[in-house]
Amino acid sequence: MAEPVLSGLRHLERLEAEAIYILREAVAEARNPVMLFSAGKDSTVLAHLAVRAFSPARPPFALLHIDSTWEFAELLAFRDAFARAHGFSLLVHANEEGRAAGLNPFDHGELYTTRMRTEPLKVALDRGGYDIIFGGARRDEEKSRAKERVISVRGTGHSWDPRAQRPELWSLYNTRLGKGQTARVFPLSNWTEEDILTYALVRNIPLAPLYYARLRPVVERSGTFIVVDDPARMRLRPGEDIQMRWVRFRTLGCWPVTGAIVSTAASLRAVVEETLLAGTSERQGRISDGEDGGSLEQKKREGYF
Repeated sequence: MAEPVLSGLRHLERLEAEAIYILREAVAEARNPVMLFSAGKDSTVLAHLAVRAFSPARPPFALLHIDSTWEFAELLAFRDAFARAHGFSLLVHANEEGRAAGLNPFDHGELYTTRMRTEPLKVALDRGGYDIIFGGARRDEEKSRAKERVISVRGTGHSWDPRAQRPELWSLYNTRLGKGQTARVFPLSNWTEEDILTYALVRNIPLAPLYYARLRPVVERSGTFIVVDDPARMRLRPGEDIQMRWVRFRTLGCWPVTGAIVSTAASLRAVVEETLLAGTSERQGRISDGEDGGSLEQKKREGYF
C-alpha cells in the first residue's frame, strides 16, 4: 500500500482519510474480511468509517461480537440497533460451555478472560475462515498496544510476536499472508481518545448510552464505582451497599470489573470537554480483568483482541 495524499487536510480529516484508505486497501487484498465490534466508542467510530469508505454500497464484511456473557445490557441493545440501522450482518459468538459452567469475573479472574473472551474469539475466527480482521485498537490506550503495527500479522493459533512486526515506513503496509497467517488491521492506530470523541461529535455519531452521565446504581470498590447492571448476579462484599450516583464510563468491558467515573457530562459535547481536562488514563477504569501492564501483552501473544 502506498501512502494516501493527506497534505493540506486538518487533523481529523487526515485521520479519517488515513483510516478509510487502510480499510479500502485491506479489503482489496482480503479473501474473507470481518470487523470486530464491541459496540464501544472505538469500534462504533470504526464501523462508521467503514460505512463512509464503501458508500453507497454496504461494507463488504460482517460485524463480529464476542459476547463474554457479562456484557452491559445497554451495550447489547446498542449493538443490535447499530447493526440494523447501518445494514451490517451481525455475528455473535459466546463460549456456551463456559456460560453453562458458570465462569464469571468474580471467581475466575484471568481464567475467565481467557475462556470467555480469547478462546471464543479464536474459535469464531477459525470457523469463519477470516484472513483480514479489522479492530478498533489504538496505540495510545496501553503500552503493549503501542507496539502493534497497523497491519499486525498473526501466526498459527492467532499468536502474536511483537519482535516479528513488519516495518511500516512511510505508511507502506504489507497485507500479504503466508500459510496459517491472518492479519489484525487497526485503522485507528494513530487516533487518541480525544480524537475518537471529537470525531463522533463532529460527525454526529451516536455512542452507547453508557458513555453519558446518568444516575445509576453503583457499588464503590477498589477506588472506583461498579455499576450494578444485573442485581441478581452482583456479588456484594461485606460492608458494601448499593447507592445511586451520577456516573459514566470512559472505557467498557465486562460490567463487574469496569469502573465508572463520577460525572455530570450527559451530552457528547460535555464528555469531550471533560475528557480534555482529565488527568487520568481512560483504561484506569479496567479493574481486575487482566488487562493492565504486561498481562495484556501476554494475552495478545495468545490471541487476545
